[in-house]
Amino acid sequence: MAPSVAPSVAPTTGYLQDDAAPPATLRLQLNALQALSRQTIAVRLTMLAIGTPFAMANTSDGAPTHAVLIAAALGITISYATLRDWDRFAPRLLAHPSLMVLDLVLGAVLLLTASPVSPLAYATVCTPLLSGLLYGWRGAGLFTGLQLAVLLTVHRAWEHSPGAGAGTLLIAGFCVAAGIIGVTLRNLMFRFGTATQALAEATSRLAVAEAVESERARLARELHDSVAKTLHGLALAADALSTSADRPAPDPAVLRRQAALVAAAARRAAAESRDLLTDLRRHTDLTETRPPADLTTQLTAKTTTFTTRTTLPTHLTRTGPEPPPLPPETTRHLLAIVTEALENTHRHARATRADVTLTVTATALRLTIKDDGVGLPPARALAEASDSGHFGLVGMRERAEQLGAHLHIAPGTPGTEVTLTLPLREPPADTPRPSRPLHQESAHA
Repeated sequence: MAPSVAPSVAPTTGYLQDDAAPPATLRLQLNALQALSRQTIAVRLTMLAIGTPFAMANTSDGAPTHAVLIAAALGITISYATLRDWDRFAPRLLAHPSLMVLDLVLGAVLLLTASPVSPLAYATVCTPLLSGLLYGWRGAGLFTGLQLAVLLTVHRAWEHSPGAGAGTLLIAGFCVAAGIIGVTLRNLMFRFGTATQALAEATSRLAVAEAVESERARLARELHDSVAKTLHGLALAADALSTSADRPAPDPAVLRRQAALVAAAARRAAAESRDLLTDLRRHTDLTETRPPADLTTQLTAKTTTFTTRTTLPTHLTRTGPEPPPLPPETTRHLLAIVTEALENTHRHARATRADVTLTVTATALRLTIKDDGVGLPPARALAEASDSGHFGLVGMRERAEQLGAHLHIAPGTPGTEVTLTLPLREPPADTPRPSRPLHQESAHA
């Protein structure tokens, strides 16, 4: 149901300004208007039921009694039907405001018979209130004027009755106030809806911008941790091959070995690109559910592969109980941080060995990557990593933030020690251990 709104014109100044334009999203506002309109009809129905005996008491036998009975039955029936089936009658009431005139006439017949000091007089207040809620200022002005004309007619018919003048004046004031209140409530709801819609749109735009920025940062981390490093190695291998080929008497064995390195690096870059594309598609499939990953098994495979590829001895040590089941995204971030730390050890530390330690306690999971190399330069800190071009350190920090973990990089004795502490949520002691992951990542990297 959409309210009938007059064409928008330039608003006037002052309190009686033009009707507020309905917002594009009307669900909440219409629900509130429907509730107020139904309550108004319920009050009118109650007043008609209470005031009908007063009208019957003032009629004579014959045609007047029948007229009052018909008017009371029609008024009560129409009010009850509208209250019960509002969703069906409201669109017709909005499309045909003349239906309100019929209800006003039925009320006028009863009020003329009863008196302006009977409970029926208060039923007349509901007409301006309902017209203000449904039609705005123009509708409220029209029906309030008609209701005042009815009250004036009733006053002339009962002007010699005690208290009729004061009662009529009081009800007339109530009608004017009810019309103003109805329109004011309607406009307040629509203006509140417009403001709410604008706030929701702004929040949605901010959320989209934040999601785009987060996805760009995630893609930058993934590219740096996989394809970018492999392409860098491919470029170095190609440079070495070019240098060897330019020598006066190149060694065919050296050329074959370097060409094999270039081909292997190219195949590895292609494989990493496919893995990255697969991961991107997996992120867009919100219906896919993957089982928890075994962190210990994947750490073992990671350190073994790293030792085979770089010939740098790398040892994995686990202390404490088995790590709890973790979501695949959490495990992927942990492995990426370990991989980046080991790559930094291989490329920059000039180390002779590296040690990876996995420590699990009741409240935390701790990963430590330590080497015996030269360590980081004194000025190298996480806050300065991006300015100096060390985007790997930035990626490690961002992944730790996504996990809600604490990342600490400090000089060892000798070398560098990287420590990642991931809090775990343990169940109470008197409850069984849940099968679902104990740690849930708050958002995708």
